Amino acid sequence: MIGYVTLGSNDLPRAFAFYDALHGELWATRNWESETGVSWSVKRGPALAVMRPFNGKPATAGNGTMVTLAMKSNEDVDRMYAKAISLGATDEGPAGPRGEGFYAGYFRDLDGNKLCVFHMG
Repeated sequence: MIGYVTLGSNDLPRAFAFYDALHGELWATRNWESETGVSWSVKRGPALAVMRPFNGKPATAGNGTMVTLAMKSNEDVDRMYAKAISLGATDEGPAGPRGEGFYAGYFRDLDGNKLCVFHMG
Protein backbone atom coordinates (compact mmCIF):
# COMPACT_ATOMS: atom_id res chain seq x y z
CA MET A 1 0.00 0.00 0.00
CA ILE A 2 2.81 2.48 0.77
CA GLY A 3 4.48 3.84 -2.36
CA TYR A 4 7.12 6.10 -0.82
CA VAL A 5 7.76 8.28 2.23
CA THR A 6 9.57 11.63 2.10
CA LEU A 7 11.65 13.19 4.86
CA GLY A 8 12.71 16.83 4.85
CA SER A 9 16.31 18.01 5.25
CA ASN A 10 18.06 21.35 5.65
CA ASP A 11 21.42 19.88 4.55
CA LEU A 12 20.82 17.69 1.51
CA PRO A 13 24.45 16.62 0.83
CA ARG A 14 24.84 15.47 4.45
CA ALA A 15 21.47 13.67 4.37
CA PHE A 16 22.25 12.00 1.04
CA ALA A 17 25.58 10.70 2.36
CA PHE A 18 23.91 9.37 5.50
CA TYR A 19 21.12 7.59 3.61
CA ASP A 20 23.47 6.27 0.90
CA ALA A 21 25.48 4.59 3.65
CA LEU A 22 22.45 3.45 5.62
CA HIS A 23 20.64 2.07 2.58
CA GLY A 24 23.78 0.26 1.47
CA GLU A 25 23.24 -1.98 4.48
CA LEU A 26 19.73 -2.75 3.22
CA TRP A 27 20.74 -3.35 -0.43
CA ALA A 28 18.71 -0.31 -1.41
CA THR A 29 19.95 1.93 -4.21
CA ARG A 30 19.08 5.37 -5.50
CA ASN A 31 16.13 5.14 -7.85
CA TRP A 32 15.41 8.86 -8.38
CA GLU A 33 17.51 12.03 -8.10
CA SER A 34 16.95 15.73 -8.66
CA GLU A 35 18.31 19.01 -7.32
CA THR A 36 15.63 18.89 -4.61
CA GLY A 37 15.93 15.30 -3.44
CA VAL A 38 16.90 11.66 -3.76
CA SER A 39 14.98 8.43 -3.15
CA TRP A 40 16.11 4.89 -2.48
CA SER A 41 14.39 1.51 -2.80
CA VAL A 42 15.00 -2.20 -3.08
CA LYS A 43 13.97 -3.64 -6.45
CA ARG A 44 11.58 -0.75 -7.17
CA GLY A 45 9.59 -1.50 -4.02
CA PRO A 46 8.42 1.14 -1.53
CA ALA A 47 10.92 4.00 -1.40
CA LEU A 48 12.27 6.49 1.12
CA ALA A 49 13.09 9.97 -0.19
CA VAL A 50 14.96 12.86 1.42
CA MET A 51 14.03 16.24 0.01
CA ARG A 52 14.05 19.97 0.53
CA PRO A 53 10.51 20.90 1.68
CA PHE A 54 8.41 22.02 -1.28
CA ASN A 55 7.10 25.10 0.54
CA GLY A 56 10.63 26.49 1.01
CA LYS A 57 10.37 26.59 4.82
CA PRO A 58 12.93 24.86 7.05
CA ALA A 59 12.58 21.11 7.39
CA THR A 60 11.38 19.90 10.76
CA ALA A 61 10.27 16.50 11.99
CA GLY A 62 7.01 17.15 10.13
CA ASN A 63 7.69 19.75 7.43
CA GLY A 64 8.72 17.87 4.33
CA THR A 65 7.28 14.57 5.58
CA MET A 66 4.62 13.01 3.36
CA VAL A 67 3.09 9.56 3.21
CA THR A 68 2.09 8.31 -0.22
CA LEU A 69 -0.37 5.58 -1.04
CA ALA A 70 -0.07 3.63 -4.29
CA MET A 71 -3.28 3.25 -6.27
CA LYS A 72 -4.09 0.80 -9.08
CA SER A 73 -5.37 3.43 -11.54
CA ASN A 74 -5.79 7.15 -12.17
CA GLU A 75 -9.49 6.68 -11.43
CA ASP A 76 -8.59 5.30 -8.00
CA VAL A 77 -6.48 8.42 -7.38
CA ASP A 78 -9.42 10.64 -8.32
CA ARG A 79 -11.77 8.65 -6.09
CA MET A 80 -9.47 8.60 -3.05
CA TYR A 81 -8.56 12.29 -3.37
CA ALA A 82 -12.25 13.25 -3.63
CA LYS A 83 -13.11 11.05 -0.67
CA ALA A 84 -10.39 12.66 1.48
CA ILE A 85 -11.62 16.15 0.60
CA SER A 86 -15.20 15.12 1.34
CA LEU A 87 -14.10 13.96 4.79
CA GLY A 88 -12.60 17.36 5.60
CA ALA A 89 -9.06 17.03 4.25
CA THR A 90 -7.36 20.18 2.96
CA ASP A 91 -6.33 20.40 -0.70
CA GLU A 92 -2.56 20.44 -1.30
CA GLY A 93 -2.79 19.84 -5.06
CA PRO A 94 -5.76 18.33 -6.90
CA ALA A 95 -5.58 14.94 -8.57
CA GLY A 96 -4.00 15.12 -12.00
CA PRO A 97 -0.89 14.40 -14.06
CA ARG A 98 2.44 15.40 -12.49
CA GLY A 99 4.89 14.61 -15.26
CA GLU A 100 5.21 11.67 -17.59
CA GLY A 101 3.57 8.55 -16.19
CA PHE A 102 2.87 10.00 -12.72
CA TYR A 103 -0.68 10.90 -11.65
CA ALA A 104 -1.28 12.16 -8.11
CA GLY A 105 -3.47 14.09 -5.70
CA TYR A 106 -2.16 15.73 -2.51
CA PHE A 107 -4.02 16.57 0.69
CA ARG A 108 -3.57 17.15 4.41
CA ASP A 109 -5.55 15.06 6.85
CA LEU A 110 -7.49 16.52 9.76
CA ASP A 111 -4.28 16.76 11.83
CA GLY A 112 -2.31 18.48 9.07
CA ASN A 113 -0.32 15.42 7.94
CA LYS A 114 0.42 15.53 4.22
CA LEU A 115 -0.56 12.56 2.10
CA CYS A 116 -0.44 11.74 -1.59
CA VAL A 117 -2.41 9.15 -3.53
CA PHE A 118 -0.69 8.26 -6.79
CA HIS A 119 -0.56 5.93 -9.78
CA MET A 120 2.46 5.26 -11.97
CA GLY A 121 1.96 4.20 -15.54
